[in-house]
Amino acid sequence: MRAVVQRVTQAQVIVEETPVGNCGPGLVVLLGVGHGDTETDARFLADKIVNLRLFSDADDKMNLSVKDIGGTILAVSQFTLYGDCRKGRRPNFTAAAPPDQARSLYEQFVGYCREQAVPVETGRFQAHMLVEIHNDGPVTLLLDSKREF
Repeated sequence: MRAVVQRVTQAQVIVEETPVGNCGPGLVVLLGVGHGDTETDARFLADKIVNLRLFSDADDKMNLSVKDIGGTILAVSQFTLYGDCRKGRRPNFTAAAPPDQARSLYEQFVGYCREQAVPVETGRFQAHMLVEIHNDGPVTLLLDSKREF
C-alpha cells in the first residue's frame, strides 16, 4: 500500500457538489492499494500514520501525533498512486489492485485507524472527488508498506 500523508489545518472532500468528509486540524491520507497488498499492509500503515509525530509541541518540535493532538484523519482512496509513467505519456495503472480488493483494504485501513481512537472521515470510493486541502507547513510524506524505513 502507498500513502501520501499531509498535515492540514483543514480539508474536505466534495462529491457531486456535496461535502462527504472533512477534517482539521489533522491529516489527509491519500491511500492506494496495489496487487499483493494484504491486511498486514493496511494495519502497518494505519499504525504508522496514527503515530507519526508530525505536529509541533510547546517547543515547536514535531513531537506530537494526530492522536496526541486529538486530530482527525481524512482518508481518500487514490488508485493513481500506482500509476506508472515510465513509458509513454499516459500512466499505466496495472499495478493498482482491482476495485473489490482495494475497497476492502481501504476500509480495513480506516477501521484500524479508528481502533486507535482517531476519528476518521472518508471520501467516496470510486467516485469523482474534489479534495480541498489546506496543507500546513507544508508537511507531506510518502509511505509505502513494501519499503523498509
